Amino acid sequence: MTYILFIASFNAFFFLALLLQKRTKQLHDKILIFWLQSLGLATATYALSKVYFAPSAILYSAIIGTFLLHGPFLYLYTSALTLNEKYFKVKNLLHFAPFLVFMLYLFIANQFPEYSNRITIDHVSGDSTNPPVLFLLFLIITALSGPSYFLLAHRMFQIQMSSSFNVSAKEINMDWLKKLILVFGVVWTLLIVIAVIHHVFHLFTMDFCTNGLFLVLSVFIILIGYFGLKQTDVFVSIPVLEAKIATVDAEVKYAASKLEDDELQNCCNKVGLYMKSNRPYLDPDLTLPKLAQDLNVSTHHLSQVINEMHEKNFFNFINKYRVAEVKRKIQDPKYQNYSLLGIAYESGFNSKSAFNRVFKNVTGTTPSRFRDSISSS
Repeated sequence: MTYILFIASFNAFFFLALLLQKRTKQLHDKILIFWLQSLGLATATYALSKVYFAPSAILYSAIIGTFLLHGPFLYLYTSALTLNEKYFKVKNLLHFAPFLVFMLYLFIANQFPEYSNRITIDHVSGDSTNPPVLFLLFLIITALSGPSYFLLAHRMFQIQMSSSFNVSAKEINMDWLKKLILVFGVVWTLLIVIAVIHHVFHLFTMDFCTNGLFLVLSVFIILIGYFGLKQTDVFVSIPVLEAKIATVDAEVKYAASKLEDDELQNCCNKVGLYMKSNRPYLDPDLTLPKLAQDLNVSTHHLSQVINEMHEKNFFNFINKYRVAEVKRKIQDPKYQNYSLLGIAYESGFNSKSAFNRVFKNVTGTTPSRFRDSISSS
């Protein structure tokens, strides 16, 4: 088990190193950097205590207290990523207040040996010494912190994904984040159940509980890396992603230099002809600035045309063409040996999840059902 803890700690610092190499760090990147640091340090400290030294009850409690950090980090990371937040709000530091107060409490308690000797997280049968009430309160807060923040993060995720105004969150694949939130909630809840069983029914040993706690934490670190590496923009700078975010920001800025009605119609005709003749939507890395450059028009004016004449944002506008291309190729005998995903890639989509989501949003049915309906007819 110790080897797993060291591997998890190494992974945390490895993913941290990847993040630090990103050229442009968004707010969610910076939050993940601090989260990975706390995960790596906590796991490494616990692993070292199992091999090289026996920690005191105070240090042991401090290690357990680090679990007060993971709920806030999960919530703030989800918030920054789904809301595309740019700056950290000072009031968000309040989320870490319980951890800081707990650490201060342990530091002060350590100055009074008679008091600190009563601090223990284990239940020893026949021991008449009662742990301090304040210490028990901190343990309860630590136990409830994870599920509470899981519910907050899950609720925020659901609200933002269902919001018709949150374009940036929808265009970036968030499936991995949803899985990460669910894993966090389920795992933490199970650990609380085990801890309650230990203290109420005196089953299991505390070593079993803490080892299980850090073993699961190790798996959680590995899952962060697994999901993150699959969603490569988490750990690697990708200009396309940065361009997408810039595009969303650009769409609200064209009002400063609006086109007149005649110019607007002419530009709209120019865009329509270019889309039909050049089919730029087949490029999976197409962005608003890139299309504007090809059309030799300003980004603001192109955004105005798409918003006012087509009543769509840029990505919905492009994806409508891509869906039409998929539908055409499904009915084309030349593509009958292609898989649906193969056709999607040929039509400008760059991920399976985005393809399925967009196709259903545009057509009201799934790609497979559409193909089946064509085959039966």
